[in-house]
Amino acid sequence: MQPTLLILAAGIGSRYGGIKQLDQFGPNGETIIDYSLYDAIRAGFGKVVFIIREELRKDFEEIFLPKLEGKLEVDFAIQALNSYVPDDLGPVQRTKPWGTGHAMLCAWEQTDTPFAIINADDFYGQEAFEILAKFLTDNTDDQLHALVGYEIQNTLSEHGSVSRGVCDLNPNETLSSVIERTKIYRLNEGENAGQIVFEEPDGLTPLAPDTPVSMNFWGFKPAVFPLVLEQFTDYARANFNAPKAEFYIPTIMTNLIQRGQGQCQVFRSRSEWFGVTYPEDKPLVQASLKRLHDSGNYPERLW
Repeated sequence: MQPTLLILAAGIGSRYGGIKQLDQFGPNGETIIDYSLYDAIRAGFGKVVFIIREELRKDFEEIFLPKLEGKLEVDFAIQALNSYVPDDLGPVQRTKPWGTGHAMLCAWEQTDTPFAIINADDFYGQEAFEILAKFLTDNTDDQLHALVGYEIQNTLSEHGSVSRGVCDLNPNETLSSVIERTKIYRLNEGENAGQIVFEEPDGLTPLAPDTPVSMNFWGFKPAVFPLVLEQFTDYARANFNAPKAEFYIPTIMTNLIQRGQGQCQVFRSRSEWFGVTYPEDKPLVQASLKRLHDSGNYPERLW
């Protein structure tokens, strides 16, 4: 069966100041999602599921359904604040979504094949899609999952801190752990200027430039969903009164590994990665996409 692509597109984009999932970056007004869809189709994916908020559905349908007709099966999953939250906890009192792990869980009903999951606002490159399409097609082990990793030095923004899943690998290139660090940046001043660090309440921790990080390009088997539900149920109970708490995909994978319920093969991609976190990132993304069109990586028009 052809694998499915899940696209995380329910975020609010507070640092960007708008709905960056639908902003135009390509030379013909393409969104970043358009490039992911184009690469997914030529890599052999057969279906896409947009994970969105209900209020975005009409816009997504108008933008993407005409382009994808006859090329890719399309479905939508709604990440609602109360989805999969235990009923006995009562009404959910929060405005921010529960995070990427919860978003993945919200696509359970729409996903019955091996699947990849990506961010809507990140450009991953053709090679990354080909790597995961092959893995998802060939791998028959329901407990072996995958991650396409990128070097931290290639994933920073010049305009502020970023969130990344920092990976620790075993000698066989399987994942030992991945921890979401929500404030990573390069020091600009002082004797350690240029050093990459992540910031926590107790101080700064340096990161080697080639440290592999997750950009949320994961591959899973659908058998993982019941295990994710177990994890999220525990998380929701523990964090029900913490309106900013988020349940991340790296948390899911770390728990699977620690509980002996899964392993994760890490593939290091040579593809160019770029993304948009801040408004100031947009010109760089636009220039990078134009260059890829001019060099022949993409046709003059994708659709």
